[in-house]
Amino acid sequence: MSASQNSVWGFIQEYSVLLVLGAFGALIWANIDYYSYHHIVDIVLFDHSPIGHLHDGHRTLTLHYLINDVLMALFFGIAGKEVWEAVALKNGSLRGKKALTPLIATAGGMIGPVSVYLLGAFAVGKFAALANGWAIPTATDIAFSYLVGRIIFGAKHPAVGFLLLLAIADDAAGLIILAVFYPQGELNLEWLLLSLGASLAAYLLFNYMPRRADGGDAARPVSTRVRARFGYWPYIIAGCASWYGFQQAGIHPALGLLPVIPAIPHADTGFGVFGANETHKHDMLNDMEHGLKAPVEVILMLFGFANAGVVFSSMGDATWLVLGGLIIGKPVGILLLGAIAAAGLKLGLPEGMRIIDLLIIGFIAAIGFTVSLFISAVAFPAGEIQDAAKMGALFSFGAVFLSLIVAKIIGVKKME
Repeated sequence: MSASQNSVWGFIQEYSVLLVLGAFGALIWANIDYYSYHHIVDIVLFDHSPIGHLHDGHRTLTLHYLINDVLMALFFGIAGKEVWEAVALKNGSLRGKKALTPLIATAGGMIGPVSVYLLGAFAVGKFAALANGWAIPTATDIAFSYLVGRIIFGAKHPAVGFLLLLAIADDAAGLIILAVFYPQGELNLEWLLLSLGASLAAYLLFNYMPRRADGGDAARPVSTRVRARFGYWPYIIAGCASWYGFQQAGIHPALGLLPVIPAIPHADTGFGVFGANETHKHDMLNDMEHGLKAPVEVILMLFGFANAGVVFSSMGDATWLVLGGLIIGKPVGILLLGAIAAAGLKLGLPEGMRIIDLLIIGFIAAIGFTVSLFISAVAFPAGEIQDAAKMGALFSFGAVFLSLIVAKIIGVKKME
């Protein structure tokens, strides 16, 4: 691949152009010919599937299921890797006092949207019908938020790092919410033993025991031989087993790779998927992430295509509740609890960052998009309410322009 081609593909990856193209392509297609769009998205790829009953109770594999429940596991795997680095590594960004203000602000960024959404559902008299969508406006699209944060503050502004910590913590909470509050059928939690067993076996046999055999040898000859002989296969097999365990347990299988992440060898340093130095890390977990990043960008395009095909006439109460939760609840919650943490509890903010910057961060974090679309698809059955909620998730992209306006009014000193 030429340097210019590398540059183009890097731009496409960094700016998530493929996701936007997929989502808005679906939106246009569905509004031109709704039935032909759904004929493609819901097409049956394989009937009487041997992999067991899918979440709809049928032994069929549709394109929509393949994208949302199988391929999106790779996306959540990368998100889970970022969360794992932040909380488990010695210098993880969500460990210690430095993480307290972003974590408390994150709590505000979840409590605010949930409060606005549920109060709105009660006010319009449709609480019972709409309440299950409470988690939709809690999401923050980490890629778009990071991009907009850099545009507004500049790459070297401390608010960008604060925003990234907040988005990672938001992702962690979102993964827990999906697993706990949105089961995909009758719960059979004993199947999680398969997921945990596969992860534990991979860790003990191909990570822990080779390192123990190496002793204090810095060259790690045993670990090196194991990696050269078996490569990624132990973790791929464990990932497949874990995915199947989640599906059979009734938990969304897109989360099925998460238990395997701690089993994969990883150096005790991490810069995150957006860190410039991350490309130079070549432990196994980082190498796997590097290899998956381009395919996951294509998967996100397919996800946008498979989930954003809603007609404008589907706008309804759920649209405005999701949007209100994001563009009102997020900024207010992040500003309020962030200010309490920074000033009231005297936990402080990064040097060079003001309390008023929390308001801008709140608007940036209101870009729900990818994860909001995903939660919309699991919170409501296919139909009018789900489409209305998805429209709210799509409209949250307008938070980009609100962020730029608020930053202009407040005045931000950009740091490049």
